[in-house]
Amino acid sequence: MATATRYYGTGHRKNATARVWIAPGAGNIIINDREAGAYFGRSTLQTLINQPFQVTDTAGKYDVWATANGGGISGQAGALRHGISKALIEANPDLRPVLRKLGLLTRDPRVKESKKFGRKRARRAFQFSKR
Repeated sequence: MATATRYYGTGHRKNATARVWIAPGAGNIIINDREAGAYFGRSTLQTLINQPFQVTDTAGKYDVWATANGGGISGQAGALRHGISKALIEANPDLRPVLRKLGLLTRDPRVKESKKFGRKRARRAFQFSKR
């Protein structure tokens, strides 16, 4: 992708981070050097990453090149959606109210709770026995 006009956005969800670059193009989505369909096997995840384009009527107008790491496949899809939304705002600031209203610019803060010492998991207590 050697175009001069490209826009950047960083997305986060759970423990996943996505660095996203968008540029005017035919609507190709490349994640970690793989097509979106090959990277995200589930169609629901592909729908999720296309959501910012659908709500702003920019589907097929931008090529996406992204690197996703950390977390699982679902977290990476959410991070990608967040990053695409932020990059779209950089490309066209007029899209901000539409994306904000649908909550696509808000980082999902839910992360796994850390394990506590002396416990098996974060909140798992030992089995109670009266005798």
